[in-house]
Amino acid sequence: MRQYIYHLSHIDLDGYGCQYLTTKHFTDIECYNANYGPEVTARLEEIIGSVRRNKPLYPADTEHLILVTDLNLTTKEANWLEKEAMGIGAKIELLDHHITGKSASENFAWYHLDSTKCATLITYDWLRKYYGFDAEGRYARIVQTINAIDIWLSGDELFEFGKVCLGMISGAKEINRTLFDREDRDYKFSLIAKAEEFVDAQEGNILLDDALHRAKKAFFFQGKNDTKDNLVASYVTMLLSSKKEELTITYRGYKGLLGYNVGSSSLIGNAFLIANPEFDFYMDVNYRGNFSLRGHDKLDLTRMAAEIGSGGGHYNASGGKIDGYKDSFVYAQVQEFVQGYIDQKTQA
Repeated sequence: MRQYIYHLSHIDLDGYGCQYLTTKHFTDIECYNANYGPEVTARLEEIIGSVRRNKPLYPADTEHLILVTDLNLTTKEANWLEKEAMGIGAKIELLDHHITGKSASENFAWYHLDSTKCATLITYDWLRKYYGFDAEGRYARIVQTINAIDIWLSGDELFEFGKVCLGMISGAKEINRTLFDREDRDYKFSLIAKAEEFVDAQEGNILLDDALHRAKKAFFFQGKNDTKDNLVASYVTMLLSSKKEELTITYRGYKGLLGYNVGSSSLIGNAFLIANPEFDFYMDVNYRGNFSLRGHDKLDLTRMAAEIGSGGGHYNASGGKIDGYKDSFVYAQVQEFVQGYIDQKTQA
């Protein structure tokens, strides 16, 4: 039977470790990531919508499986998910190790809880048992590494190596996952793959630590070597340019691009405007409503910043804060709010 997998996982090493394995086995798979809290619900709603869109496109006997790993659900969330999944003929499998999910796990047959292992190891065992995955043990050592650090087995031989891997993923923030979730995930997968090269080496933790800067540069490399910051700026500019029509906002007839938590506004904002001269300004807003503006002599950004955010700065580089900012895990909602806010301020 053909399967289509919708895999939701956490945003740490363990969460991405689960997806690193499933993407090695399944061909038809969509990955989603969430931190705890409202983002879990937002991503589950996305998945339900995706199942609805996909079902008519696949043979009737295709099994659509919603797989959740390294995230515990509340009983309320689990009830909602089960009802929605049943309504569209999808199955659910949840593999987790957080004891906070114990109450929910006792009420749902699809909720599998094992607090003695990390989620990556649980997922690995599940794949091996039901799909014959990795019969040769190719991924066993990286799984052992993630297990050692995630449940803090300080006596494990791979614990110190795991510490480097943990920081490797938590520090991989160059790509905004709200805007570019697939690219952000691919980036983190590439780092896990790099870690595999050193897992059995003597002093592998030190060797991996030394190699990470080059590994990061290699991911962002586009044909010409440069500093890591410049490579990242070029790469993110490429991503922003590829979605520029979706990310467009306007201010008093001027055309701008709205980024969300992209960061490095001076590098990325200026690089984007040079690559896309039809845009008049670049704006990046963070989850608290603070924003940065960058321009190329087309409008006075100090006046724009003052008008929409009681801010200021320089003609081509300013910033401020949006009063009453309403954050969201969905970019389109952020964009709608910011554009509405700008329209309200400029029409007042």
